[in-house]
Amino acid sequence: MPSSTPATFTDLLARSRHSAIHLEMRDTYAVHYEQGPFADRRNGYRHDPADRGSWWRPWLDLIEDTVARGVVVRRARIVSEPVSEYTRFLYDGTFTNVAAGEDVRWLPRRRASDIALPGNDFWLFDEQWVYWNHFTGDGTSAGGEVSDDRAAAKLCAEAFEAVWGRAVPHREYEIH
Repeated sequence: MPSSTPATFTDLLARSRHSAIHLEMRDTYAVHYEQGPFADRRNGYRHDPADRGSWWRPWLDLIEDTVARGVVVRRARIVSEPVSEYTRFLYDGTFTNVAAGEDVRWLPRRRASDIALPGNDFWLFDEQWVYWNHFTGDGTSAGGEVSDDRAAAKLCAEAFEAVWGRAVPHREYEIH
């Protein structure tokens, strides 16, 4: 990897100047940092939007700081309907992403059938750097991978824009 390649996700976000886009395509994730909050949701806990101190976390600070620098942060989620319990969990917490400055949209999987999609979830920074999110079959993180391959960046940009154009803004999406 050339020395000019950002080494981490945080480096990529810090170096981005105008855009950071994220495409999520799984119905279930089992990432370690969400295990506690997901279990809490199963036990009936819901964030109180009025109690920002109870749900604001370092990730949201990072996004807020990024948006304050003028970077547009967009996230699109392709979801099966009816949605999984995990997708409900994501949906219920998405107001926090929006509060931090992300623009989030949802696309029912049926409406994505004719879109050419990459094989993995990704972040794309400034249409140049791809951060691939790899997962195991059960949704556990298998690590990330940074790429500056122009063809991969183009595929990701085109796929994201196709999804974004069909997706429903978070405030309008109704969970099924």
